[in-house]
Amino acid sequence: MSQAIYEDVPPNSTSSSLFGAASQAFCGRCRKFKRKDHQCQAFVRRVIRSHLFQIIMISTVSLNAFLTVLWTSYKIRYRLYRVFEISEIIFVSICTSEFAMKVYVDPIDYWKDGYNMLDVFILIIIFIPYLLRKIKGKHYPYHNIAEGIQSLRILKLIPYSRGIRTLIIAVGQTVYTVASVLTLLFVLMYIFAILGFCLFGIVENGDLNNWGSLALSFFTLFSLATVDGWTNLQEQLDMRNFTLSRVFTIAFILLASFIFLNMFVGVMIMHTEDSIKKFERELKLERQVTLMEEKQVILKRQQEEVDRLMKTQVGSSFSELVEDFKKTLRHTDPMVLDDFGTSLPFIDVYLSTLDNQDNTVNKLQELYYEIVNVLCLMLEDLPKEKSQSLQRL
Repeated sequence: MSQAIYEDVPPNSTSSSLFGAASQAFCGRCRKFKRKDHQCQAFVRRVIRSHLFQIIMISTVSLNAFLTVLWTSYKIRYRLYRVFEISEIIFVSICTSEFAMKVYVDPIDYWKDGYNMLDVFILIIIFIPYLLRKIKGKHYPYHNIAEGIQSLRILKLIPYSRGIRTLIIAVGQTVYTVASVLTLLFVLMYIFAILGFCLFGIVENGDLNNWGSLALSFFTLFSLATVDGWTNLQEQLDMRNFTLSRVFTIAFILLASFIFLNMFVGVMIMHTEDSIKKFERELKLERQVTLMEEKQVILKRQQEEVDRLMKTQVGSSFSELVEDFKKTLRHTDPMVLDDFGTSLPFIDVYLSTLDNQDNTVNKLQELYYEIVNVLCLMLEDLPKEKSQSLQRL
């Protein structure tokens, strides 16, 4: 098999194919290895997936973020120095324990999840200041950078929030489209940067502070694209009596700000809406699966109760058996109803039918009242007509 792969693959990709084959062989051997601690593994998996563990992790990360905010004040840092040290030790211990538990449960597939790799990256960032203190000492000049990137710890909340993960997926899906929009924006800025340098960056009477070089032209165009201080830039050009400056500025703002930036926002909104709809469908499917599982559990328990009563009470009547079975039911048990007449769609249709029936009855009553009124008027007019006919005779 390896020889066939080696013959089909070009020579420049031989090393990558050998590495892939070696990694697959190693994963295959690891999967063939049978663990003997299935009970402990199942227990740790239940602990990791429990709501209590998630609440503990979210509370720990949130509390550490709050303490990091307090740590930025020198007075509070001096007064609560021991508190910060103890909280740091607790936070590092909890994060390390979480990493060890997840690797213990699934040592191979753990490294295939992107959010798990994010946790590993944050864990490495956490240990960087300790390593710098041990290797370079406390007065290392770049030690403040290592302390500054500790703000990335709050990213550990992402795996525990499905909403944030949905937004991240939406951003990931817009990478190619956004890259195309940004490429078009860069091409537009390149054209206008060259044009602005040639028009307004002349040495004699030009605006050299804003258009004196290609780099300054790009920075000025970025300010125009964000519509930040564009009036001041235009005033500098008007002071030098550039006749085409206003046409240049208005054209670039219309193209860059009103078209390309709005296109960028529209693409983000479209993909975000698609991800939210997909997330809602997944939630609905999970609810249905959960309801089906609860239904199966209830049916199984009730069947076991019926079987147990049938075995224990052989000589009793069916009514006594039903009464004994009712005693085993609890008020908190949800009812499993498979009858068509007890389903929610049928009840909804039935109630709407009753409403239509009431409306029909009310209209019929009004019609009957009108008929009776007309008949009464006819009866009142009948003697008058008879008297008139007699007089004529």
